Amino acid sequence: MPNPDLGQSSPLVPPLYTSAVYTLPDLDALDAVSDGLAPGYIYARDAHPNGDHLAAQLAALEAGAWGIVCGSGMAALSAAFVGMLSAGDTVLASNRLYGRTTQLLKQQLGRFGVKTAAVDVNDLDETRAAVREHEPKVLFAETMSNPLCRVPDLPALAEIARSAGCRLVVDNTFATPVLCRPLELGADVVMESLTKMIGGHSDVTLGFLAGTDPDLRTRVAQVVSVWGFAASPFGCWQAERGLHTLGLRMRAATANAFAVADWLAGQPGVSRVVYPGRPDHPDYELAGLLFPAGCGNMLCFELAGGRAEVNRFMRAAPGIPFSPSLGHATTTVSYPAGTSHRYDDPAERERQGISAGLVRVSVGCEPLGELKRELAKGLSA
Repeated sequence: MPNPDLGQSSPLVPPLYTSAVYTLPDLDALDAVSDGLAPGYIYARDAHPNGDHLAAQLAALEAGAWGIVCGSGMAALSAAFVGMLSAGDTVLASNRLYGRTTQLLKQQLGRFGVKTAAVDVNDLDETRAAVREHEPKVLFAETMSNPLCRVPDLPALAEIARSAGCRLVVDNTFATPVLCRPLELGADVVMESLTKMIGGHSDVTLGFLAGTDPDLRTRVAQVVSVWGFAASPFGCWQAERGLHTLGLRMRAATANAFAVADWLAGQPGVSRVVYPGRPDHPDYELAGLLFPAGCGNMLCFELAGGRAEVNRFMRAAPGIPFSPSLGHATTTVSYPAGTSHRYDDPAERERQGISAGLVRVSVGCEPLGELKRELAKGLSA
């Protein structure tokens, strides 16, 4: 069916292209599109208009030369690693990572002969020594670690990677490009889980990669198609809606998080508050340099009574839903020991400071007074 004749009008909202396949007039057109000599689409697993439109906008936000949308954040990370690594290569990764990322590196990629070594990326001397020892192909870190928001010195890590001839890959999900652009700080590839703050409404599962090397884009795009990491047109169409309000939501949620962190620190029963915008955070000064617009919407607090107190808190504060994800427009809480780091052994959780009483909060955009009242209900229990 031909495109409708819209005359002088054009849609305010981008069209949704649900087609899985595209028709071409002849074999010459097929060759031209397949070889990149002419614009066009063939099969949605390779590319589609909604994905390309979203990727272009996100790449501009990230200051990247290219962007690719994938079916989830983990799909995006997988595509990046598969596109850059071969059997025998080593990833030098932060020793404070989202649990599924650790599983991807150590369990799944390990099956294919890719080695992973862990290092405290906040200790630059230790990182330099580990780079010399392991000669990694990739150095990997999170802008703010999940869940305790440790902040590495990204420009310094970029210099270490550049000197060693390896690539720096950064998961920027907690910060989003509103607060930090790792590519501008020297990273080679940045990953965003669009499921979180960028999508913003907990109704889409997508991931995104942006980079500076056009040749790497070609390799990653091939991996996305062959391994089936592609994003759906509908998901991309939904995520673009969230993109329009990302800056507004991120700034509002960041302001709320700053206020809530200070408020929680004075509440009975709260033994610890973790937020990089507070002076008692170990990376407070560095966070102020890397995130001049604010330290994000993610924080943690610890209840002295452990898991039982966390349960009581959640039951008494139903207005703050328990959710294993983050980045919703309103506030949610999670329990790292039972969700993001459930499959880490107890000693590893203890090393990272993930206690039985730790609650992770994804602060949203609702009125601050309303948020404090609901938190107070939970704490009073």
